[in-house]
Amino acid sequence: MSENLDANYASVYNNRIGFGKKPALVLIDFVEAYYDKSCDLYADVEDALASAIRVLEAAREAGIPVIYTNVVYHPSGFNGGTFFKKAKPLRYLTEGSPMGAWAKGLAPKENELVISKQYPSAFFGTSLASTLTAAGIDSVLLTGLTTSGCVRASCVDACSHGFIPIVVEEACGDRHEAPHQANLFDMNAKYADVVKELEVIDYLKSLSA
Repeated sequence: MSENLDANYASVYNNRIGFGKKPALVLIDFVEAYYDKSCDLYADVEDALASAIRVLEAAREAGIPVIYTNVVYHPSGFNGGTFFKKAKPLRYLTEGSPMGAWAKGLAPKENELVISKQYPSAFFGTSLASTLTAAGIDSVLLTGLTTSGCVRASCVDACSHGFIPIVVEEACGDRHEAPHQANLFDMNAKYADVVKELEVIDYLKSLSA
């Protein structure tokens, strides 16, 4: 089945864009909700966080912009609209909840931007696209949670806004391997380059050099 799938897609979708010249790193929703076993959103994605932190260190060394996203709702959930009604675990991400704190090991620096959102994409209803455009950014290195949710939505919107999306494979995670792999496959086929962590770090080292 896997071989048939690869063969089927390779004849149509087999293109790689490559890295941009002026990237930004985006860390999507690395918050405690995905790491606290008492929370419905717990996803056992410690490896994704460790990978993202290694990429973050390389990005800081390279001096590229670093942007974090989180999800924050009014206590009533009113500003979450249909998404908040559909995905019940989002109730853990209301303003002031400890589940919305940054995952252990992440601490945005003063010169690093935090964008709060209410919907899956880091671009929808936020200033992210305008901010990147004003800074002359041509590509985004995407890490985060979850692969099938906010990472995928942000990837598609990054592509739609004209940025090159580079999804860092090991630095993304999901609550189950099947949707994780399926969405990595689909993003790589149609919207982005899905790239291994080591290749991304080598690229960032070339920028700092």
